[in-house]
Amino acid sequence: MSINPKAIMLGALLLLLPIAGMAQTWQHEGGTLTLDAPPERIVALNWAATESLLLLGISPVGVADKAGYATWVQEPELPEGVANVGTRVAPSLEAIAELKPDLIVTSTEMAPAAELLERIAPTYVISVYKKGARPYDKAREMLTTLGEITGRKDRAEAVLADIEQTLNQQRKRLEQAGITDKPVALVNFLDDRHVRIYAPNGLFQTAVESLGLTNAWSDPGNYWGFSAIGLESVADASNSRIVVIEPLVPGLADSLANSPFWTYLPPVRDEEIYRIPAAWPFGGVYPVKRLAVALTNALMEGGSDNVR
Repeated sequence: MSINPKAIMLGALLLLLPIAGMAQTWQHEGGTLTLDAPPERIVALNWAATESLLLLGISPVGVADKAGYATWVQEPELPEGVANVGTRVAPSLEAIAELKPDLIVTSTEMAPAAELLERIAPTYVISVYKKGARPYDKAREMLTTLGEITGRKDRAEAVLADIEQTLNQQRKRLEQAGITDKPVALVNFLDDRHVRIYAPNGLFQTAVESLGLTNAWSDPGNYWGFSAIGLESVADASNSRIVVIEPLVPGLADSLANSPFWTYLPPVRDEEIYRIPAAWPFGGVYPVKRLAVALTNALMEGGSDNVR
């Protein structure tokens, strides 16, 4: 009996290919995740995970802090029919179980509840924000791994390619306008005397650098990538533009107009104050794109002497 070498080679190659329906395993921060098929009912317990699923074209069956997502994150938009399962700090295990998920996505902040979550459904644990992490790199990892888990790896790659293209386009706009010279200080107001200022180790730094800009605040922040400071400390970033990110404290513009700390600042006197729509600083990859577009538009339109 003759043996066909090509047939032997083909058979060997076929053995190396994944078998349809065969279980796949992924390593994660809480151990391993093994699934027999792509999950269809997914619960996301933080907004970075929620955003990543929506970018993949997947509507989670349940999320934590649904109402807050619409205020702080906004894009990608969360469908109305998604159930709320409590807060991100203390989600309801009962509400999660009632949804009968086949995957739960969470982070190490929920470590005390990890065993209980595993009893409900297979759980994937990844932390975009933790000591020593590079947020954008971890956010990319979350998106691509969820793409693999859900059978949408091509979609994940397309999303990342679109973000890179957008960043390049916005950088060219700023360079052509000649307005990349001054550093930018990115802030959220906590009240009329204090701000959260975003540091070089945060998610927003990716947008700042990709646009060819410099972060006016050079001190490292906490592992979430920010520092909480008084307005008087913003004076250290004197030769800069101040970019105020929504949402704003009610009555903020009037309060600032009467604030000696605010009116003293050189960016205020130089009309270098810019207001941009909300971009969630503790999210996944999408806030980098959202911030880059909003920041570029604001700088192109010009600043003012207050939050307008």
